Amino acid sequence: MKKKHHYTCIGCPVGCEITLTADDGVIVEVVGGECKLGVEYAKKEFTNPERILTTTVRVEGGVLPVLPVRTEKPIPKKLIKNCMRKLAGVIVKAPIKCGQVIYANIMDTGVNVIASRELPAK
Repeated sequence: MKKKHHYTCIGCPVGCEITLTADDGVIVEVVGGECKLGVEYAKKEFTNPERILTTTVRVEGGVLPVLPVRTEKPIPKKLIKNCMRKLAGVIVKAPIKCGQVIYANIMDTGVNVIASRELPAK
């Protein structure tokens, strides 16, 4: 049974509307968009959507109680909740440098979680 999926491309500032039609999980048509980026974006969103994870972790001995962190690269969207659970228990000690690895290879993705800012000790 054919089903249509609608996406707004984020590949460039234009934000084209893309319609992807799939039949039993197989892509049969992609229409819309002003460039190839939209077609590739829609295909990727349908088959394996990814996101950059941004959150905070607790800090011990820092000038602030929490540290903003993010993944170095996008990770599969389906792993976001489990990654958040892992990071909820993380406590780092200040001082922390921007870009410092806070959690290596989160959920065996090969992607590190890094500090998004510098955080000095008290």
